[in-house]
Amino acid sequence: MTVERVTTVARTCRLVAIRESHRAQIDRLGLLHRPWVLLGGAPEPTMPEALQASHARVDINNSGLAAKRLGWGPAALTVRRPVESWEVFPDLETRAMLWFSPRPKWRQHWKLMRQRKAKIGTLVSLHPDDREAINMAMIGPEMISIGELGKPSTGIATLCYGLFLGVPEVVLSGFSFARTGHSYDTLARPRWQIAEDRHALQQLRGDPRVATSEPELAADTGLRLWAP
Repeated sequence: MTVERVTTVARTCRLVAIRESHRAQIDRLGLLHRPWVLLGGAPEPTMPEALQASHARVDINNSGLAAKRLGWGPAALTVRRPVESWEVFPDLETRAMLWFSPRPKWRQHWKLMRQRKAKIGTLVSLHPDDREAINMAMIGPEMISIGELGKPSTGIATLCYGLFLGVPEVVLSGFSFARTGHSYDTLARPRWQIAEDRHALQQLRGDPRVATSEPELAADTGLRLWAP
């Protein structure tokens, strides 16, 4: 067996193990068989009441701060990258958190214990290398040559994660390639990984499970516009 073949088999086995483990963890949270709505950080997210009622809300990084200001309550799941600042949203409250972190899980728990104002339920951990393996499995290996970073944003990585696990539907809310800045601050920071995210959505828009509540994004990308 060639080295390339051994590597491919090893990656496949690893992905199968990740899928089985994470399906079990997400199922215990009651989220595996529920549709998701991902709340990204774009300003003025479109989140109809019917969508909130029917879908489990999954907040990306600090977008839960905007949800709190809008009176939407804690998310069913919050997804964070390890470098995201806790100072922006120190009193984060979420029923569960998926942390893309390379640290051992005991260190992640220790880190969370230091966030004394936060109220975080179950911790689910995924190594960034495994996150990118899932991304490539869902989008294709050519992703590594797209844009400056060669990998999608946290929000699109969460979309890939949900589809990889077999979630029945994933709706994008608060995602935009046109609106600058973020819903949870007034810094008007530029959006990154636009080329990577565009490529990813081009690959995924044919999946009937993928939709968006943002008319602008639907018109821009060809994604299905969610309707109740």
